[in-house]
Amino acid sequence: MTRTRAERAAESASKGRTVALGAGLRVPYPVPRDVAATSVGKGNRRADTKPEVRLRSRLHRRGLRFRKDLLVRAGEVKVHPDIVFTKARVAVFVDGCFWHGCPEHQVVPKSNRDYWVPKLRRNVERDRAADDALGADGWTVLRVWEHEDVNSAGRLIAQVVRSRRPTRP
Repeated sequence: MTRTRAERAAESASKGRTVALGAGLRVPYPVPRDVAATSVGKGNRRADTKPEVRLRSRLHRRGLRFRKDLLVRAGEVKVHPDIVFTKARVAVFVDGCFWHGCPEHQVVPKSNRDYWVPKLRRNVERDRAADDALGADGWTVLRVWEHEDVNSAGRLIAQVVRSRRPTRP
């Protein structure tokens, strides 16, 4: 008999298994409500989200060339900024309102709060740690919310990148 991932996750949770959230924090993994909830969770992308693709397209039209989802090491921290300008040392993150704690739009789920509250808080803490480590290593970090105007964000990023490019002798 083949079991679905949701069934395996529910069994795992019923056996008292936990998930690590970093910094030694472990909480019970929530039991999926139904197959639809599991599908929604699986559908969340780490890279190439719609807001990220729109911003990259706008930057490309402005004549900027960049790397996407490049591994950047800064001290002990390893991160994958969504857009990286290597020569100018500018890292751009396109943050989703739910996952990164947008003060205007984040809504914490009402069910499984014991799981979601620490997880979402840890995401924000990890973002700040990455910002600090990259900044200490000489990078300029720009964070763009998914709901921000793509034209305004593109103008700001272009301005920062052009101001940070090394000058030629």
